[in-house]
Amino acid sequence: MRFAAQKGTKDILPADIYKWHKAEKVFAGVCHDFGYEEIRIPTFEQTDLFARGVGDTTDVVTKEMYTFNDKGGRSITLRPEGTAGVVRSYIENGMGSLPSPVRMFYNITAFRYENVQKGRMREFHQFGLEAFGSEGPAIDAEIISIVDIFFKKIGLKSIKLCINSIGCPACRKKYNEILKDYFRPHVSGMCEDCRTRFERNPLRMIDCKIDGEKEIVKSAPRLIDYLCDDCKAHFEGLKANLDAVGIRYEIDPNIVRGLDYYTRTVFEFVSENVGTQGTICGGGRYDGLVENCGGAATPGIGFAMGVERLLMEAEAQGIVFDKNDSVRIYIAGMSEAAGAKIAKLCYDLRLEGIGCETDLMKRSFKAQMKYAGKSGIPFLAVIGDDELASGEVKVKNMATGEETPVRLDGFVEYCKGNIV
Repeated sequence: MRFAAQKGTKDILPADIYKWHKAEKVFAGVCHDFGYEEIRIPTFEQTDLFARGVGDTTDVVTKEMYTFNDKGGRSITLRPEGTAGVVRSYIENGMGSLPSPVRMFYNITAFRYENVQKGRMREFHQFGLEAFGSEGPAIDAEIISIVDIFFKKIGLKSIKLCINSIGCPACRKKYNEILKDYFRPHVSGMCEDCRTRFERNPLRMIDCKIDGEKEIVKSAPRLIDYLCDDCKAHFEGLKANLDAVGIRYEIDPNIVRGLDYYTRTVFEFVSENVGTQGTICGGGRYDGLVENCGGAATPGIGFAMGVERLLMEAEAQGIVFDKNDSVRIYIAGMSEAAGAKIAKLCYDLRLEGIGCETDLMKRSFKAQMKYAGKSGIPFLAVIGDDELASGEVKVKNMATGEETPVRLDGFVEYCKGNIV
């Protein structure tokens, strides 16, 4: 019997992993530059955390979560996103007593049962971050600038920032009544999801993806026109902060995001490339989420980006990631007596952080040379009885063909200074 990866999952092969390493390193570096530290959270949580945190009217909770009962009869869910778990950790570990803002980033796998398509998997990877304790628009602009700088360091172009405000619970409550008055004549002919959302959370109707209903949605009243004075001031502050650092943006009144916890600022970074249009990163403010999950009232904001979608976009834009080949030298053996010396040299080189390879397949000398040539390893050394007797070996630069004689008793020191 042959097994295959499950639908919606994918192996990340050694031939591609260097791209992931590059993206992870750059993302972590940018986050550190802004004072964010990494957090690692469990893969699964109590199901109620997501129902309360993400929102029981969202597609994520109602349709997409991987939920099961464990052997103790507890309802457990594989995390469909990162924010709820970070909020739980923030509360449980008493981080509210730390100096504000509390800044954390993460690199996680997440799980959603949804239709598999290019850039959308059932097990997928996310970069994200969360910041707690700051209620002003300056931190909104800060986390947007993190994404902007990250994209620039990766080399992405033609990425558009779209921003919106979905207000606070007070102004949104009034807006929901206005929205229901607008949709009431249309709702009976709309999709089942929209009919459900009409009663429970009419704002989510703005996010409807059904082509035949987009015109109805497009003409709906815009929440941004019904913001309270405080929410208007916050949005104006966000725009001023973005203008101050020179980050260009468009206001898109139809951005509501797919999760119920958002308040005020919401944003998306969207590709403008032909054939790859789509959201690469999205986020926003969630000032009521910590309290809703059992903590003290604490403002918060964050974002998440799909790594698969990010790398797909990078490939479409022709971005080439440098492949960091850690193996620097191949040491070929010409006799059994040389084997012990080669093993010791390889051990010492690796102890010094210098990658090396030698034959483990009992290849002939000719086959070793062929392997070394095809491997792309930049340096070669050959050790046989003559080299053992003379105490000297030649190190060959495979790109130039230049050979340098090196004493065996100084071989590791030479490699430390010349082939790293």
